Formats: sequence, structure tokens, C-alpha cells
Amino acid sequence: MTRKREAAVNYSQIRAFHYVAMLRGFSRAAEALSLTQPAISEQVRKLESDNDILLFNRERKQITLTPLAEDLLLKTKQLFELEDTIDDILSERRSVLTGHLRIMVDSAFHLSDRLLRFRQKYPEVKVTVRTGNSEDVLANLRSYDVEIGIVGSENPGSEFEKVSLGEADIVAVAAKPFDVETEKRLTMQDLKGFPLVFREPGSKTRQKLERAAMAEKVTLKPEMVVEGREAMLEVVASGTGLGFVSEAEIGNDPRLTRIGLAARDLKMAESLVYLKQRSDLRVIRSFLRS
Repeated sequence: MTRKREAAVNYSQIRAFHYVAMLRGFSRAAEALSLTQPAISEQVRKLESDNDILLFNRERKQITLTPLAEDLLLKTKQLFELEDTIDDILSERRSVLTGHLRIMVDSAFHLSDRLLRFRQKYPEVKVTVRTGNSEDVLANLRSYDVEIGIVGSENPGSEFEKVSLGEADIVAVAAKPFDVETEKRLTMQDLKGFPLVFREPGSKTRQKLERAAMAEKVTLKPEMVVEGREAMLEVVASGTGLGFVSEAEIGNDPRLTRIGLAARDLKMAESLVYLKQRSDLRVIRSFLRS
């Protein structure tokens, strides 16, 4: 009968590691935990020595996470979030919801009304909103760096819960004035005659446009590739060429005109998504009810 290995997990050491990794610094972690920096350093040193591992590369007063530490950080995020969830269950009858809700969107258009209702109902919750393409949003959800995402992906993956927010046509946009009647719908072949401004490769709008062109055996070559929707619209507004966006996301920029596109399946479906394994998180449930 083999002897059971003595447990190597020490809560204080894990907590020290978590804060150093999250805040990327020993002094910042010490401040957040109301401890001294030597105490935090010793906890991390013991965690490394007791388990014969290296968690941080320390160079010129800067630290970076080793691959092992990156994996461990995801688990500690889950651990401390589970603690918060247990606390929520035990105090569910509290009238005041606090905490931090992090949202990442590929478009803020579908977010505004729900976010306004949430802020009115739960003013004590800190809310931060970041933007990125759909691939960025899903990656940040998986790494526990945001709680809620809004994406243009129809099938984000089996690990996500999805709430449909509707769909809208993908259209071309150009700076005013534009020498094609706005009533005309441009074909994929027509687009070859214009300078095109594309989003980055991770953009679902770009991917759908390129698939629609390939279906008609048309190759579209961008004049320029721009990171992010807002930056793309600014470039288009300067008169550089045609850009592409979901009709729901054009906004009211007086510098831009909208041109329809004649192609099948050129619609962008927007969805609110979150990780299934985080569905018990009170701040997520509260946002969904808003």
C-alpha cells in the first residue's frame, strides 16, 4: 500500500501567487493584501520550493509568468471566483449587489440598453467595457478575464451559453459624397473596382464578406487593413475607400453613407455569451435579468 503524498497546496501561498500574477508585481500584491512585500515574496518562494517549480521569471525588477504559472493562474481565478459564488449563495438575500462586471464586445450597439438598466438597478457594481473582435472576446471569456461577451459568432463553442440579440445586414460604408447612388446594391464583382478597407483577420464581418465573395468566385484584395471597427470607420470617413460593417453598428456619423450589398448570407448575428461553468456567478445572473 503506497503512502499518500502529503498535500502541497497552501492557501496563503496560492493567494499570494494569485495576486502577484494578477497585478504583475510583488509590491502591488502586498498592498492589495495589506501585507509586507517580504511576506508576499516568502509565500511565493515557499510555493515554488515546496513543489520544485518556477512560477515567475525575475529580470531587472520585472516579472513575467512562466507557462506553468499561466496555467495555474487560470485555476486560481476559478478558485477565488468559486469563493465569491459561495459567498453570494450564503448572502443571496442581500439587497445590494457589489463587485466587478467586466464586459468585452465586438460592438457596443447591442449593449447600451441592457447596461443602462443594470447600472440603474445595481449602482454599486463596478462595470468596465472593452472592445475587440469576436476571437478576442471568446479568448478573454475562456481565460476568465471578462464575465460577459458580445460577439458576431453564430457558434461560439459548446462551453458557452448564448443569448441571441438579433441580426442585421452587412453593408458597405463610404465617405460622403460617394459616386454610386445609395439606392444601388453593389455586387461582389462591383467591389473589385473600389479601394477596400478591411478589418483585421479575426473580424467576423470580414470573414463573412470574404466567404460571400469566394462563393461567387471573386477575390477581394484590401487596399488597407485596420485594427478595430472604430479605427476602420475613421479611415473610411477620411475618403480612403469602402469599409464594411453590420448595419446596426453604423451609428449616426454624418460623414458616412451606407451602400447595400447584393450577396447571399451577408448578415451579422449578434449574441451575448458567457461560460457555462460561470453561470452561477451572481453578477452574470443579475446582468442577464436586466
